[in-house]
Amino acid sequence: MRVAAVAGAGSGAGGGGSGHTSRPSVNSRPPTTESRKRNSLIAGLDNSPGSVDSAEFDGTENGQQQEEERRHPIKRACNECRQQKLRCDVVQDPFTICSRCRRLNLSCKVQENFKRVGKRSRNAEMEMEIVKLRKQLAEQATPTTINGLTTPNATQAATYASEDQYGSNEAAVEGLMVLSGGLNNFRRIEDVLVPQDCVAELFHAFFSLYHPFLPFLASEMAPEEYFEYCPALFWAIASVGARRYQVEPTLLNRLSGPITRLVWSALADMKQMYGVVKALCLLCTWPFPTSSTSSDPTFIFCGVMMQIAMQIGLHRPSHAQDFSKFRMELQEDELKDRVRTWAICNIVAQRVATGYGQPANTLYDWTLSSKAANTDSNFTLPSPVGDHLRIERFAQKVSSTLYSNRQNPVGLASDSERQAYVNLLASDFADLEEEIPDGSSAVTLMYLRAAHLHLRLSAFFSPPTMTSYRTDLMRLYSATTSFLETCLGHEQSASSGFSHEASVSAGFVSLIYGTNYIFQMMLAAGFALLKLHNNFLQQVGLDSDQEKARDLFSKTIWALRSMSVQENDLAQRLAEVLAQVWRGSRAAAEKKGIQAAPAYVENSMQLKVRCRMSVSLVYDSVWRWREEASRKGICLESYLKHPTDPSAITDSSASSVTAGTNNFTSDPPLRPLSVVPGMPGMATGLGFPGNGNLATGYVEANYEVFDPLNWVLDGLVDFPYGLAGMTDMDQFGMGGVGGIS
Repeated sequence: MRVAAVAGAGSGAGGGGSGHTSRPSVNSRPPTTESRKRNSLIAGLDNSPGSVDSAEFDGTENGQQQEEERRHPIKRACNECRQQKLRCDVVQDPFTICSRCRRLNLSCKVQENFKRVGKRSRNAEMEMEIVKLRKQLAEQATPTTINGLTTPNATQAATYASEDQYGSNEAAVEGLMVLSGGLNNFRRIEDVLVPQDCVAELFHAFFSLYHPFLPFLASEMAPEEYFEYCPALFWAIASVGARRYQVEPTLLNRLSGPITRLVWSALADMKQMYGVVKALCLLCTWPFPTSSTSSDPTFIFCGVMMQIAMQIGLHRPSHAQDFSKFRMELQEDELKDRVRTWAICNIVAQRVATGYGQPANTLYDWTLSSKAANTDSNFTLPSPVGDHLRIERFAQKVSSTLYSNRQNPVGLASDSERQAYVNLLASDFADLEEEIPDGSSAVTLMYLRAAHLHLRLSAFFSPPTMTSYRTDLMRLYSATTSFLETCLGHEQSASSGFSHEASVSAGFVSLIYGTNYIFQMMLAAGFALLKLHNNFLQQVGLDSDQEKARDLFSKTIWALRSMSVQENDLAQRLAEVLAQVWRGSRAAAEKKGIQAAPAYVENSMQLKVRCRMSVSLVYDSVWRWREEASRKGICLESYLKHPTDPSAITDSSASSVTAGTNNFTSDPPLRPLSVVPGMPGMATGLGFPGNGNLATGYVEANYEVFDPLNWVLDGLVDFPYGLAGMTDMDQFGMGGVGGIS
């Protein structure tokens, strides 16, 4: 009926049945009944139930009803579907709610006077209402609860806007409301608002302090360009810059959940995520702080990073078209960026594997070879990236040679072959040292010494009966002290009297901004130094080296604690365990001949944990400490409140290490951070339940997977495998150590 009426009006006014409806002139004569019927026949609607006939305008009751329906048509969609401009299948007589409202549990109504509401207007009204409610709560709370960015909503914006600029919080909100969506001066992720000036500070901190440890991003790009390029990469950069952001210490903690969920959602999209690969590189290098590895997705992110990189063809940068359904024509800069990103992926993957004691899923093929660089200049890597790649390729060679024996249940090379392998690898390392330029940055030297330590830590898997055993331990001691002195010397250079700009330009950036991999290798060096000091150095009678080791160990403890970014994170917990083991060893030395040493100060150089490659020493040492702590009922959390002084001997002397105990730096080793109560759990959006740790202010996810460090720190399970088959330990009297039979 309605279609026919419109068609007739259009024909009568336009005089030719044009494709659009024309409005009739005020002087035009109403169309006759005959013309209406003719137009209806042309439209093919003469026999339809709703066709127009003469009764519509004949003045009868039926005609008036049809005219009223034409002027006020029946609404065939409910309010909710009209608001979203969606098709609706609501039935009005008898009334039956539409399928969409039934599925989403919405209120299905059909109102004649309903009008759609613009999203911007509705969001602005909601923002205004939230601000008013927050202000009412703030007026009843203490003033400190509304300073800075402590409220993750629109009050944040009003607080950061100074009263000199806006006059009051209400004026600030009004100023925000006139902007697009009211949030143009802020970047928002879920319920966390970060002002633009704060974003600029975070990006400046990242590129000046953190980026030298993993140099592959373009520092000349503005934060807005990064956000347009990839939001996940933008927030990953901001999270790294927020690790020690003194203006708002809780910002990192509040960003961890939203950014992790953003990354998981980006991965679930299964799109061509080139920027997400770069974001994963950063999150694997500087993971969010956590007190347990069960909530640490770094190893998972690392595997996903490599898989996505290959899925989008980064390992074949010159043939990107083969991995995309869209036509791709790469410019030279884009090709170089893909080559550099692929190199960084392999560098990060190798460091994660070495630090966690796992096999690496790296791929060093033609793209990253010297032949590719000689063939095409676009495949030539920048100096820092190329040096780091050569170092990590050597580390991968060490892992595959010494810890990938298919004939051994834990992958170790046989005792008869290990010495020959180590000698060959030592020769390769000497060649690598010659390849690294003399003017390389201190960061590059740290990674170089870490790779050498990765090689020499294999000495702990050799039996004392080997002819080269003592020589290997001496070389291990040299590699350990060389790595620690490089790291600590780098820190002293960064903390010297030079300005910040001069230190950065000279390649010196403070160790507290270092990567998670550097921390892991420093921890392994600390435990190696402890074992060598308590056993090997005493046996060979190197008194001068013992004094040097004690001083170096004290500085190492201090440095590890300074690398902690939040209270009770793994850096702080593991540094405390190392300090307690050291103190226990000194107490045992003082009580020699009076009572037996604690189990975690076992003098043997042999390891019980042997499946974690070069860092097996760390897991073995922490496991021994956990056994003794469980026997004595020691609670690690109580020691974290009063960190152990490694120079102390008795238990009563546990105290905080301050700047007065050593001259490592003038900053305090532990920075107290605010605790944000009531923080929601860090649900990842993929079915991982979260739980807020209110005691520490953490937002942690429970990934329900085996926790390789939690079982030694928190005593969740016993030793993960039996010692019945470890004949080499029984041979040297290790079978009954630590209560294990």
